[in-house]
Amino acid sequence: MRRTYLLLIFATLFLNMCAQGNQNNTTQIKPNIMEYNALTPDEERVILHKGTERPFTGEYLNNREAGTYLCKRCNAPLYRSVDKFESDCGWPSFDDEIEGAVKRVRDADGRRTEIICNNCGAHLGHVFLGEGFTEKQTRHCVNSISMKFLPAKQDGQATGYFASGCFWGTEYFFMKASGVKQTNVGFMGGHVNNPTYEQVCQKNTGHLETTEVIFDPEKTSYEEMVKLFFETHDFTQTDGQGPDIGPQYRSCIFYVDESQKAIAEKYFDILRGKGYRVATMLKPATTFWKAEDYHQQYYEHKGSTPYCHKYTKIF
Repeated sequence: MRRTYLLLIFATLFLNMCAQGNQNNTTQIKPNIMEYNALTPDEERVILHKGTERPFTGEYLNNREAGTYLCKRCNAPLYRSVDKFESDCGWPSFDDEIEGAVKRVRDADGRRTEIICNNCGAHLGHVFLGEGFTEKQTRHCVNSISMKFLPAKQDGQATGYFASGCFWGTEYFFMKASGVKQTNVGFMGGHVNNPTYEQVCQKNTGHLETTEVIFDPEKTSYEEMVKLFFETHDFTQTDGQGPDIGPQYRSCIFYVDESQKAIAEKYFDILRGKGYRVATMLKPATTFWKAEDYHQQYYEHKGSTPYCHKYTKIF
């Protein structure tokens, strides 16, 4: 009986020790959870399941603008436009990557080398060596759908992207603002390449009517642009703007870098401190698709004023 009692005590102590060991192990392997951008089914097929977009169909195949290519999933910078070259292979080609941005992984069959985002593991494409296209003897063959493009800032100007309902009214106030050099209206934030106005109006492309504002940072600032954005529409409305109801009319600031994001967040906090319930979204800028010519500077050509936008002093 004494022997049985001792065995029970030993077993209890052993189980407690095992349980403590399991708790420690659980703490050590707790995953580092990162927030990633939402992906469309087509983007998931390529980025998560290592698919390939059809050749000669990618958004950035013929893009010659200066700027930086970012990971579609996590916004990490991947490639610079100066390293992009024409290879006629059907996909964007780069002979170099931003240092530390891309990881190479040998395919299971050993025939090719996959390239993935070193930050989040998103599938980008494959890398090929010794083909003779450039002096670097390297070709990163990348799916356009795995990336998004951030245009470079040009000397003497900066760019902001604002959605606040019908882009006719949004542009009307920005084009009259001091320091603004140019405005364009178009679409941003969707999953259809080069959408038409009619497609966006069908409310299934994911785009928002957006105004591109190009301004002189020596004469004004992004902060002034953000203040004007909030003072010219109802940023508390969740389903559109004024009588224009639909997802394409929602309020959103698309930021091009972390400094713009920080300024936008600053004014979100200021407005909430004033008691406003801010419905405006804050998203990283993606491709800006310019709308048809008849939409540009609409009210100036028509000789009238907006019906769903007005200026209200707040700051």
